[in-house]
Amino acid sequence: MVLSEGFHRKDAPLYLVGTAAVTTLVSIRAFETLMAGALVALIVMRQRWRLPPIWLPLSLLLLGTLVSLFASGHLREGLPQVRKFYVYLMLFLVTSAVRTVREIRWVALGWALAATLSSAWALKQFFEKYRAAQRSHQSFYTAYVDSRITGFMGHWMTLSGELMMTLLVLGAIVFFARDRRGVAWLVAAAFPVAAALGLTWTRSVSLAAVPVLIAALLIANPGDLRERAVSALAPHEGQTDSNSHRAELRRIGWEMIKAHPWLGVGPEQVSRQYQDYIRPDMARPRASEYYGHLENDFLQYAAERGVPTLVALLWMIGWALFDFARALRRLPSDAEERWVLEAAIAVIVSVLVSGWYSWNLNNSEVLAMFLAVVGCGYVAMWEAEPSLEKPAGAGTTARFVRQFAR
Repeated sequence: MVLSEGFHRKDAPLYLVGTAAVTTLVSIRAFETLMAGALVALIVMRQRWRLPPIWLPLSLLLLGTLVSLFASGHLREGLPQVRKFYVYLMLFLVTSAVRTVREIRWVALGWALAATLSSAWALKQFFEKYRAAQRSHQSFYTAYVDSRITGFMGHWMTLSGELMMTLLVLGAIVFFARDRRGVAWLVAAAFPVAAALGLTWTRSVSLAAVPVLIAALLIANPGDLRERAVSALAPHEGQTDSNSHRAELRRIGWEMIKAHPWLGVGPEQVSRQYQDYIRPDMARPRASEYYGHLENDFLQYAAERGVPTLVALLWMIGWALFDFARALRRLPSDAEERWVLEAAIAVIVSVLVSGWYSWNLNNSEVLAMFLAVVGCGYVAMWEAEPSLEKPAGAGTTARFVRQFAR
């Protein structure tokens, strides 16, 4: 990313953070490695850390996870959720290394490029799968529904979550940015990204991101997409209804929450203990169905880690949403910062909506990109309103943050 004339050593954290954010769409190892490099660069350069106000509920979320883990007695099994704490560093790296909307735009362009390449690869995967089903005289729906396109990612849910956020960021630039340079290229990039998103057949993500596009695709019906959408209401004969399975998972989660409302059953314990919470009036587990998690962000956090930890998560997300909406109301209609805030709000809402049907915030790549977008929202807010750059409030909390940031 060329953000200034020549490369200056002090810009290293910015380049590393920006590249880490973009590579969430390419490789989990790449973005985690670049995050580590950005952290080292920020420390070596003695750059001032800027903590967004949501650091407090985020800290409570992480603390709640640790308390639940120790209380569960299954420390080793729950360690993957502790290792995931590292991904939350993305939020603070973005708010500390990125300073201007111009820099955010370069990150957005990087997302557009990475998403376009991943989508192109995903479209190639789709046509190969379609032709393979034809050659083997299989029903394409049956062959494809459990083996969908993944792009550069390892799972279609990961790909769809990232493409959803990318489309919303691109849409914010196209519709709200005052700087119109390169908009035509972004519009062109949106077509393969939207096509790949539709062909992931991820109903919840698609409906959260592009309802108008879905209506158009249902009419055109490429790749039996209409058949997949109709299955949301009428499952195929002889197949398990994924909607009723999700309802079954929600019931299991609710039983866990009733039994352990404060600390949950423990991180990574839903998959190990779900059979203990199946009541006599519930269907018995089927080998063809997946019970590794509850396919619902909100129930998963409450069942795993307790209702207080879920409240901390919702407080964090709700606080960010409130901050961005309030800043947007106070900005003039021609402010360049508006598109960043619009994008952040759209991404938050879409993640909340799709989170009712999937555990998307457990996916490291999706979580990292989500946190990067939220971080960009705070950067834009602080640039537009310098008085809000004291992110932790007043009094004791503010003194703690100032001391920590030195």
